[in-house]
Amino acid sequence: MGRSLKVAAIQMRSGIDLAANRDDFAAAVEAAAAQGASYVQTPEMTGLVQKDGAALLEAIFPEDEDPIVAAAADLAARHGIWLHVGSTPIDRGDGKVANRAFLFGPDGEKKGCYDKIHMFDVDLDSGERWRESAIYEAGDKAWVIRAGSARLGLAICYDVRFPALFREQALSGAQILTAPAAFTRQTGEAHWHVLLRARAIENGAFVIAAAQGGRHADGRETYGHTLIVDPWGRVVAEKADDKPGAIFAELDLDDVESARAKIPNLKNSRPFNLRAGQ
Repeated sequence: MGRSLKVAAIQMRSGIDLAANRDDFAAAVEAAAAQGASYVQTPEMTGLVQKDGAALLEAIFPEDEDPIVAAAADLAARHGIWLHVGSTPIDRGDGKVANRAFLFGPDGEKKGCYDKIHMFDVDLDSGERWRESAIYEAGDKAWVIRAGSARLGLAICYDVRFPALFREQALSGAQILTAPAAFTRQTGEAHWHVLLRARAIENGAFVIAAAQGGRHADGRETYGHTLIVDPWGRVVAEKADDKPGAIFAELDLDDVESARAKIPNLKNSRPFNLRAGQ
């Protein structure tokens, strides 16, 4: 990728049929590449949205056998693009699942991967109760990966509520921060836009967040509203609904340097001692 790049973020409504999701994924990536995108991002749980833990484990594969991983490598090479699978569930072989993101280069080779660090263990007012840690094994490594002339910080969904992760990525040179997601409708309506814009503003970085949207076959409902935000916090592209589709934007990486020069908070940050009063 050069200093200016065309990016695409794909919104999906993945279900409980991994083969059908793979076909939808491939068709969407093909269409985005045909429209000139050099970087394409898909949402969290691209390969399978299945809240039943036993059924999930029955349906998934180790990384070296996973159909989404194989399809992504092929698509990236055939179209000469950077392909970022926002995440897909991977069988770790120990009874737990990795919620794993992948980045493939234009040569079809895996350039990096990331296991979601922060587990969505919450009880919502809507009555929804989520315990990701019961099924998924949390990652413990954050990544900034070079993709051509751009440097990408990898994160997934609930990670967006932990700004320290994105700050460390920005300090390590990330110009594009990512948060592919399957946000619940309730939390998305309340917090999706403000969280993504905040991560962009406080780090002077682009943020790309491909999302799941709509009512899924396993019964859950996700918010959609795939977003691309610029380093000044402006929404430059949005899929303003919960339907499958894609959004596109031309990113100028010089905008990152410009934003960080205007508000140099990454340089101005100072250490401090915290004392808690009674």
